[in-house]
Amino acid sequence: MYGHFSTRTDLVRTLAGRAVDEIVAVLDEVSASGGAAETVWAEFIARLWPLAHRYRVLLGLRRGEYGEEIHALLGPVDATLADLVRKGQDSGVFGRHLPARVLSQVAYAAVFAIADNSLSGESLSAGAATTTSLLILLFFIYWSVRSLLAREMWCAPTAWSSDSRA
Repeated sequence: MYGHFSTRTDLVRTLAGRAVDEIVAVLDEVSASGGAAETVWAEFIARLWPLAHRYRVLLGLRRGEYGEEIHALLGPVDATLADLVRKGQDSGVFGRHLPARVLSQVAYAAVFAIADNSLSGESLSAGAATTTSLLILLFFIYWSVRSLLAREMWCAPTAWSSDSRA
């Protein structure tokens, strides 16, 4: 493989560039529909799923030695996803518990985590990735969890706390 590339960095840069081009093309296509944010997100994840297996390593490289370059290449994807989440936040569908930029990255990363786990032989699908990422984004889930955490019983010692194991 290195015969076509002078260095490993050139190989990674080329493969990352191709991945970003494909992801941007899918994102641009589904965004052009002008649909509701949650519909556009679901369509994006469904269309991204076949690419997620191929490019899941890209997110790992983002945290490694090629991080700066990968961040720069993924900049347009990050910005478009943040805009989509902001649209959902503005319409009251997506939660505001995190800034749009961060919330979009968390939901997007969940898709790739599911893709990683599906390689272990489990039959996880685009539906699992879409559902999970939407649950991260959806506004009503945030309020449900928030109200649960606000209850006094969640703050009290529990059966599994260190004081009550005896």
